[in-house]
Amino acid sequence: MSETRQTSSVEWTSTQAYTMAVICLLVGIAGGWLIHGSQPSAAVVPSEISAAAPSAEMAASQNPVTQMPPPTQLKQMADTQAAPLVERLKSDPNNGELLANIGNLYYDAKQYPTAIEYYQRAVKVLPNNAGLRTDMATAYWYTGQADTAIAEFQKALSYEPTNGNTLFNLGIVQWQGKMDVPGALATWQKLLDTNPNYQGKDKVLALMAEAKQHSNIKPGTPAKPLSQ
Repeated sequence: MSETRQTSSVEWTSTQAYTMAVICLLVGIAGGWLIHGSQPSAAVVPSEISAAAPSAEMAASQNPVTQMPPPTQLKQMADTQAAPLVERLKSDPNNGELLANIGNLYYDAKQYPTAIEYYQRAVKVLPNNAGLRTDMATAYWYTGQADTAIAEFQKALSYEPTNGNTLFNLGIVQWQGKMDVPGALATWQKLLDTNPNYQGKDKVLALMAEAKQHSNIKPGTPAKPLSQ
């Protein structure tokens, strides 16, 4: 992603890092278009992990029948990964980077209410961090709180008006959550205008084309599911 996440100094073992990388891959495949405002939690893994274990992508290709773990297992895995960070919080409860990292772990495991709890605490310490606030807004969206998500996206943009990932996700929520096609198109056009080299440009163009197909649908009618 275009923005680096807040990270802590916690050291991960190869097994821990590989496990969470696989989770992130599986969750990402199932999660559709929405993206992190910052890098996934695997970004806190030391760079040498790539040499210690095969990539998650390789693991998935070698085991095509791999399925998404059930929610209870995802929560258990996230709890295990977060445990040492939560322990550190006891002696440093206002460490914004640490709080954000814990939120990232739960976000990546699709435990959005728990992720929101930690993000809320983190933004009190790091209010100007647009990537962090974008992740919190996206978690709000995944819990069905479109208006709150939009408000947080807008607040993130007040700090970084051209943040590509924030604009990307805001457009999706405007469309899918509020059926505001003109608003979504304007948001995505701003993304393209201010980020000409945006890595997900093709996705943005595809979303714009698909949203335009719904421009004449009456408000309140659910939009067609996003293409995977």
